[in-house]
Amino acid sequence: MGILSKQEALATAQEMGLDLVEVSPEADPPVAKVVDWGKYNYQRLKLMKKSRKQGRQLDVKQMRLGLKIGEHDLDVKLRKVKGFLEAGHKVKITVIYRGRELAHQELGYRLAQRVIDGFGDSIAVDQAPVMAGKQLAFVIRNSHAKIKDPQRS
Repeated sequence: MGILSKQEALATAQEMGLDLVEVSPEADPPVAKVVDWGKYNYQRLKLMKKSRKQGRQLDVKQMRLGLKIGEHDLDVKLRKVKGFLEAGHKVKITVIYRGRELAHQELGYRLAQRVIDGFGDSIAVDQAPVMAGKQLAFVIRNSHAKIKDPQRS
């Protein structure tokens, strides 16, 4: 429509039965559009939701295991871990030592190795098993997941 005064632009918008929306107030002269505000706002919100969904941050999920965990209980927990990995999350697995179990730390390392071997080549170990106080912790991730390079995005 070109450059119009504020009154002319408002009058034009009223004639069309639409709203006058300021798009870029910093421009010289300011830029405005004659649009249906409800429809414009709906599309803007829809676009914002879509961009928020695409920029979703993945978490580090945590799974805690006791040293004396039973075979079936371990299978159930590993199934849950597999779900986290398939969703693209990293998983921190923590083996908890209680009381005198601390004297047999090698059992925790064996359990950790059993978990890692149980997934085979489908995972990558981000952090090897490390003792921290009364806990043995390690971090795994899906080896087939696409890794975003933070310097490229």
